[in-house]
Amino acid sequence: MYKILKRKQLNENIVLMEIEAPYIANKAKAGQFIIYRVDEYGERVPLTIADYDRVRGSITIIFQTIGGSTKKLAALNEGDSILDVVGPLGTATEYGGAKRVAVVGGGVGCAIAYPQAKALFNAGAEVDLIAGFRDKSIIILEDEMKAVCTDFHLCTDDGSAGYHGFVTNKLKELIEGGKKFDLVIAIGPVPMMKFVCKTTEPYAIKTLVSLNPIMIDGTGMCGGCRVRVGGELKYACVDGPDFDGHMVDFDELMKRNATYREQEKSHVCRITGGVRNA
Repeated sequence: MYKILKRKQLNENIVLMEIEAPYIANKAKAGQFIIYRVDEYGERVPLTIADYDRVRGSITIIFQTIGGSTKKLAALNEGDSILDVVGPLGTATEYGGAKRVAVVGGGVGCAIAYPQAKALFNAGAEVDLIAGFRDKSIIILEDEMKAVCTDFHLCTDDGSAGYHGFVTNKLKELIEGGKKFDLVIAIGPVPMMKFVCKTTEPYAIKTLVSLNPIMIDGTGMCGGCRVRVGGELKYACVDGPDFDGHMVDFDELMKRNATYREQEKSHVCRITGGVRNA
């Protein structure tokens, strides 16, 4: 059992939880994830490790309540416990010695952009963190992100806070304004990551994306999280979740992610009795 040490509602639909998991905290690195199961009837759900504290022996996860499993997790309080937390899974992000980096997060993807920026900033890199949200009502982790970057750029689609426009517009402005990025890291909705890659491609800037395909076991055995990268099949759980964004077939990824969308809204698993959506 894994005890919930802290629970914080970041906005109407996004929750932060700090979980006691000393063995995972001791090995976790930016870019890796865990798979949790609330109880014996729950499904396995992957979530990126948003932060970790090796001294406290805890990891932090941030998630959006969009389906049965995440709503069940969100209903727990400090002092409650989760049955299973497995990790750290996946391959930690490799920065290749980059010294000037733009980290781009979209919506709840900022929960993953944050540890990336933190790791780079603590390693001495200059970091431009571009965080995009639909409007000011759903902004999360603003103060935390400001603390782990050289320059912070808040963007909203409607202009209700910060820069009025998409993260891709701000990124292009920075590049054309003379910033020489060694690396761009994009994390968020798949269409956003696709267009970040289209923005950086003409400038030949290496761009990493963190992919979130359908995932089941998290060990590479089921093949559910397969993605096509450079014409080859890769598995996000063991080969990723980070990939060269200029090599990813985003159109195929979006099509696969939408395959079971309608069924996931109402289907009850005949084995566990759980609702099969995150």
